[in-house]
Parts: sequence; structure tokens; C-alpha cells
Amino acid sequence: MIDHRWQLFLLGWALAAATLGGLYLVQRRSGDATAVDAGWAGSLVLLACAYAALGPGDLSHRVLIASIAGLENLRVALLVVRRIGHGEDTRYRELRARWKARGREQLTFAIFYQAQALVAAILSVPFLLASFNRHHGLAAIEWAGAALWLVAAVLEHVSDQQLSRFKADPANKGKTMRFGLWRYSRHPNYFFQTLTWLAYAFVAVAAPWGWIGFVSPVLILLLVLFVSGVPPAEEQALRSRGDDYRRYQSVTSVFVPWFPRSSTH
Repeated sequence: MIDHRWQLFLLGWALAAATLGGLYLVQRRSGDATAVDAGWAGSLVLLACAYAALGPGDLSHRVLIASIAGLENLRVALLVVRRIGHGEDTRYRELRARWKARGREQLTFAIFYQAQALVAAILSVPFLLASFNRHHGLAAIEWAGAALWLVAAVLEHVSDQQLSRFKADPANKGKTMRFGLWRYSRHPNYFFQTLTWLAYAFVAVAAPWGWIGFVSPVLILLLVLFVSGVPPAEEQALRSRGDDYRRYQSVTSVFVPWFPRSSTH
């Protein structure tokens, strides 16, 4: 058991750094960085379990946060694992070409992998704080967080399955998914994933200093909307589907699910 938050946080960061460092070496040998996303999600599973095992909080809080954070991020990691071996992810292929042209391919990848470890450590703060909650039994806000997580995780899974089935049909090649949850948002999977992070913060807020846990959903929202989520997905969709995707953009909410706008075309 570790009684100081900073000690446990630093241990978690070290675990994430070691995990991503190992995957960097794999990337260096294989020339394929796709596994970094699985490693990032997997490191969050590792941190949630480590905090729950080593934190001094009441068992109820530690089990809850490890269960919901572990299950969600394990699901994300397994989704990425299925893509490994089928060619490098387009995002990383483009980054590799750009960094190689500047003569610093592997140095930049090394920095990138460790930046992923740092982001994972910061995002794990709600897991850490919840594991220091010594109050016996779960508070109402924690039950609310668990309920929010369940709804969001199920809908995220549904949106991923809907898209997978659509892509699996050869007749849909070059077309845009406009059915199910994708009728109401261009990125429902990212939206519901962000809600799972809000759920972790709800669980953490019952603990001392728990309000700090809200840094995670805010950071996830910024990353999804402006860095690694929506922007590259939109760029790739426009490259592959062109005007069909532009028409989809014109009537469909980018993130928050909402009723489609009337088409002007």
C-alpha cells in the first residue's frame, strides 16, 4: 500500500513510460506505429489496476474505478490490436514520412511515445484519486458516475459496431455511414468515449481533492476535438469520400448527437 498520492502517481507514470518505451522499440524494429494506440489504452488499464491494488482507499471505491476504467480501456486496446499487422495506420504513416523527410524520424517517434505515456499518467488522475477515498461505501455521485459510464460505454460500443458492419459490406466502399447513431453525430464513438471520462471524474469527486479529476474529461475533450480525434478523422474522410462526406458534414452534427439539419443541396 502506498499512502502518498504523488508517490503512486510517479509509479503510474513510470509504468506507462516503460510500456510505451517497449512499444517504441517494437516500432523501431517493425516500422509500424499502429500499436501505440493499443499501448496507450493498455497503460491506462495497467494504471487503474495498479492504483486499485496499491491505494489506501476503501475497497468499494478502488474496485469501482478499476472495473469501469479497466473494462473501457481494455475494449479500446483490443479494437486497436485487431488492426495490427494490416499495414500502418494512415496517421502514423503520414507522420513517419514527414519526420523522415526532416531527418529525425526515430527521435521524434521516441518523444511521441513518451508524450503518450505522460498523457496517460495525467488522464489516470481520477483513478488515482478514487483509490485514496477512505470513506466506507459508495456515495450517490459515484453511483451516478457508474450509471453514466454504463450508458456511455454501451452506446460507444454500439456506434463502433454499427460502423464496423457498414465498412464490412463491400457495397458501401466509398460511401458515408449515415445510419443509427451516425445519423445524429459524425463521431458518436468519440462523444460517448468522452462521457466515460466524465463518469470517472464523477467517481473521483467523492474523494478528497477529487475535483482535480475533472482535468481528465477536459483534456480528453480537447484532444478529441482539436488534436488526435475529430481533425484527422475528418481529413481522412474528405480524402477518401470527397463530396459525399461534405454533404454529410453539411447536415450532421460534428460531435454532440443532434437531429440532422435539412439539406440545402
